[in-house]
Amino acid sequence: MTQHTDAPFSLDTLIQRHEASWRAYCQHEFVRQLGAGTLPAEAFRHYLKQDYLFLIHFARAWGLAVYKSRDIGELRQGCESLKAIVDLEMQLHVDYCGQWGIGETELTQLPEATQTMAYTRYVLDAGLRGDLLDLHVALAPCLIGYADIALWLSDQPFTVRGPENPYASWLNMYASDEFQAAANRERRWLDSRLAEQSARRLDDLARLFHDATRLEIDFWQMGLDAG
Repeated sequence: MTQHTDAPFSLDTLIQRHEASWRAYCQHEFVRQLGAGTLPAEAFRHYLKQDYLFLIHFARAWGLAVYKSRDIGELRQGCESLKAIVDLEMQLHVDYCGQWGIGETELTQLPEATQTMAYTRYVLDAGLRGDLLDLHVALAPCLIGYADIALWLSDQPFTVRGPENPYASWLNMYASDEFQAAANRERRWLDSRLAEQSARRLDDLARLFHDATRLEIDFWQMGLDAG
């Protein structure tokens, strides 16, 4: 039976339960150096390469979301997200990597870092074992997190926003109205589903969210260590 509370459960409930980890992710040293423009170029290149591999598995996760869908609305949502990654985001990422001297042939021959394998397989396993909500919660630190990171950086005095920051275009991409709107749509979807859950079910989802956040932290650290 669904437990009713004065304040319905939401994504903010998951974030508040693991606020320290969420802060460690969104305010990671990799993120701070990106904003300041001081991140070593090799660290960023390594991150870009592994992020290409992550996007492939991200697309697989949305394919799984299509399979897990229970109605036409969820089906459309999964299909649109999958199509956006495969038809648009992947090519944009390849083009962006090219600006950093990373060719598409190199991207297709990359070995996966252990952090990439751990994170992507965890998300896919969460979706396979659970339902559509489990999958969305496992993916939330990526989509919601990058949007929150972009907003946080925009408010920091150390952030360099001009062309003197080699990572300005990356920052602008995630601060864009388009990306923020996509993150807000996902947040609304999660809020509506989480509000229906029992306290016990929310405990399970909170652990899932925390684990995915920890793996995001490891992904940042992987990039930082490569510098």
